[in-house]
Amino acid sequence: MQEQFKRQAEQFMNAAKDARIPENLQAFAVDSVSKSRVAFDKLSTVAKDQAQVAEELAIATQAGARTIGGKLIENTAKNAHAAFDAAEAIAKARTLPEAMQLQAQFVQQQLAIAGAQTKELFDLSTRVAQQTFETLNATAAKSFEQMKKG
Repeated sequence: MQEQFKRQAEQFMNAAKDARIPENLQAFAVDSVSKSRVAFDKLSTVAKDQAQVAEELAIATQAGARTIGGKLIENTAKNAHAAFDAAEAIAKARTLPEAMQLQAQFVQQQLAIAGAQTKELFDLSTRVAQQTFETLNATAAKSFEQMKKG
């Protein structure tokens, strides 16, 4: 059986030596490979551009989150220092009415500060969201233009 397979393989190889690929089939194959390469190159360029778009958006989003996080940490530190300052002042009070007055002043100041900080964070969040959406729109427009070209 093995001998028969070997003989058939040799006959096939001998016949294949003389076989010619038709020119029109060869031209079609070469043209197909060339067009496939061009399509791949275009898609590869678009994919790289899309990766750049995603990176730009991630950077913008991360920068915004960092800005808001930094502001929250800054406000927390200010509020903690104000609380320690108030606690120290209250601890140094000589009378109960003086301590109560210092406590009341601290609470009033902190309520005003909290309102200002909340407004500031809201404004900052709005600006960050607007910048992020502008980046998203710009990168999306750029991406669509590149896809049209491709």
